Amino acid sequence: MTPEPTHPYVILDVFTDTPLQGNPLAVFTEGEQIPSRLMQATARELNLSETVFLLPGDQECEAHARIFTPTLELRFAGHPVLGAAFVVGADTQREVIRIRTGSGVIPVRVRRDEDGQIVAGGMEQPIPTVAPFAATEALLAALGVDAAALPVEVYDNGTVHVMVMLDDLAEVSALKPDLGALRALGECGFSCFALTGEGGGGEGEGVRTRMFGPGLGVDEDPATGSAAGPLAVHLVRHGRHGFSSNLEIDQGVEMGRPSRLRARVEGRRERIERVIVAGSAVVVARGHFRLQ
Repeated sequence: MTPEPTHPYVILDVFTDTPLQGNPLAVFTEGEQIPSRLMQATARELNLSETVFLLPGDQECEAHARIFTPTLELRFAGHPVLGAAFVVGADTQREVIRIRTGSGVIPVRVRRDEDGQIVAGGMEQPIPTVAPFAATEALLAALGVDAAALPVEVYDNGTVHVMVMLDDLAEVSALKPDLGALRALGECGFSCFALTGEGGGGEGEGVRTRMFGPGLGVDEDPATGSAAGPLAVHLVRHGRHGFSSNLEIDQGVEMGRPSRLRARVEGRRERIERVIVAGSAVVVARGHFRLQ
């Protein structure tokens, strides 16, 4: 009797080096063997923030990643790209792992320990476009807050994120948004954050953030790499953080899945040149899926 085909996958916790923290991610390592019509259903079955299907690379990249939330496919997302680079990089000693996404090829520079194992990686993200957010009053009402500490703006780097800076950490931690009202505002993520006074880069400041994305199929995300870059851009554009200085971002605390992301923006306010988001990841499971 011929055995039924199964498909190997890896589960990683991303933006942490501790199992059961960070943001879990499923990576199917032989995604070319899975029909496209089954990818969305598989992501819905796993019900993680994102699931990645790795396809063969080409002259410009080591692998092509298709990224799905439980409800839709994304052009780009941060923790899937970082996690995919850990998986792909395990089979090579390259210092830079290039992952093709719907927003282009994302280079991830990895750091290895003395045994050659990847312990951290930093991705160069697409530089986001910026625009005012048209429905600020409706957004603040959905979040249950009176005002934002900076202009509310929308950033697009392949995933759309709206940045809402609040006055203090207690206000961020206490948020209980109306998820239905947020869903009605579109297929985007809403990052609500405050400066903590503790961080990297010699600046003495870090950030605590929460990301709500019901329109993306993710009510709240424990670590959002695609939002970390725009968050840093938002702060440097408004003079609240320095260029070429690491910003440490804590997320997932209120969910019991603490995550640590690092973001850096290079260039100047008139011309941003690079956006780097970095972090760690750890493999927590391996298995096979039967899809047919």
